[in-house]
Amino acid sequence: MMRFANDFIFGGATAAYQCEGSTREYGKGKVAWDDFLAEKGRFQANPASDFYHQYPVDLKLCKMFGINGIRISIAWSRIFPDGTGKINQQGVDFYHQLFKECHKKGVEPFVTLHHFDTPNTLFQKGDFLNKETVDAFEKYASYCFEEYKDEVTYWFTFNEIWAVCTNQYIEGTFPNGEKYNMTKAFQSMHYMMLAHSKAVLAYKKGDYKGKIGIVQSLEYKYPYNENKLEDIIAAKNEDVLQNQFLLDATFLGYYSDETLKIAQKLCALNQGMLDIEESDLEIMKKAAKENDYLGMNYYQSRFIQAYDGENDIYHNGTGEKGTSRFRLKGVGERMNKEGIDRTDWDWLIHPESMFDMLVRIKQQYPQYKAIYITENGMGYKDDFEDGIIDDTPRIDYVRRHLYYLLKAIEAGVNVKGYFIWSLMDMFSWTNGYNKRYGLFYIDYKTQKRYPKASAYWYKYISQTKELF
Repeated sequence: MMRFANDFIFGGATAAYQCEGSTREYGKGKVAWDDFLAEKGRFQANPASDFYHQYPVDLKLCKMFGINGIRISIAWSRIFPDGTGKINQQGVDFYHQLFKECHKKGVEPFVTLHHFDTPNTLFQKGDFLNKETVDAFEKYASYCFEEYKDEVTYWFTFNEIWAVCTNQYIEGTFPNGEKYNMTKAFQSMHYMMLAHSKAVLAYKKGDYKGKIGIVQSLEYKYPYNENKLEDIIAAKNEDVLQNQFLLDATFLGYYSDETLKIAQKLCALNQGMLDIEESDLEIMKKAAKENDYLGMNYYQSRFIQAYDGENDIYHNGTGEKGTSRFRLKGVGERMNKEGIDRTDWDWLIHPESMFDMLVRIKQQYPQYKAIYITENGMGYKDDFEDGIIDDTPRIDYVRRHLYYLLKAIEAGVNVKGYFIWSLMDMFSWTNGYNKRYGLFYIDYKTQKRYPKASAYWYKYISQTKELF
């Protein structure tokens, strides 16, 4: 039997736009998703899990089921409806009430400032391709640090910069739906890391009692054929695109020669060039030393083979297994590997790669201080039968990942907590509502919560700190 440390956090993760509902109520400003989803006409993020009204129920469930940490994101446009300027006091007060209830129930809030939801006013001006948004984010972050200084100890600036940029500019599944533009993806990642750095320095300048970091979505990239040089190069291309570019920015505050060479090579495929100013790097280098932890969202790994055909990406948003494709000209093609199972959404179930990524961070960036697994979980089409939800595949998925997480801790990686994605079922962006991740099943018509088998299993792990 393997054990976690007594102070290890077992948490549940949420995100404002995916769970709150009330997307245009109580003074909240518009985000690009509001119009984007309306145009698609498939689903809306309203009422989602109605967390805006139901949070006391969800936090009571946390207490009942041994969940001692919760990831919450603040909706920027609920505080600043236009991203800057006028403040919406109703929004400010909502988060005060939410954090107060967290502490009342003994659930530590881990708070993210941006989870895919730039206010629409700023989004329409170019989102994070525009440095005006970088400055606006710093001001918004500084406001929140001061406003909630007595209620929030653990902060994250951004959630999944890679997901934002690839889905906006490469896969085309997020607003505004552009595809195959790696130059914009890299440039946006750089400016978001600059915004992160400015916020971190503002936090440290304020001499607040808490800690701050960032959440990155990482996937280990293996060559499909480890004996073929072209596959090794393809795997490195995609590793820089998703992992190394952002890890360099996080832990070094600059981009290594290898990272920059590959990034510029990939931008050149779009006849583009990455623009990085020395003044940006000076800010980022200062902030890199001040990060208190990394939040790592980890779901799967990738096997990459060389590819030089035309760009061809198809996003599986329905759970129709075997329909996804990801081929980037001059970068690589994602392949399935024999013997490795996949979810209905074609995500590889490969928990040993979590160990590989954690050890890689420790070895490549020894200046890191601590890591939280801020998201890990399994999207599944849960069956609801007479109030009983048997999600054994989810339990198996999480158990296997926790095993390799413990192996990484044994290997000397400083991991302080694990947050399952997600606390309860929520709206799942381009997947709508049929992709469920939660420990608690939500009947979206009644908003009633039902514990799944995984909730009872997770309770045992959290309370005993033992993995069996």
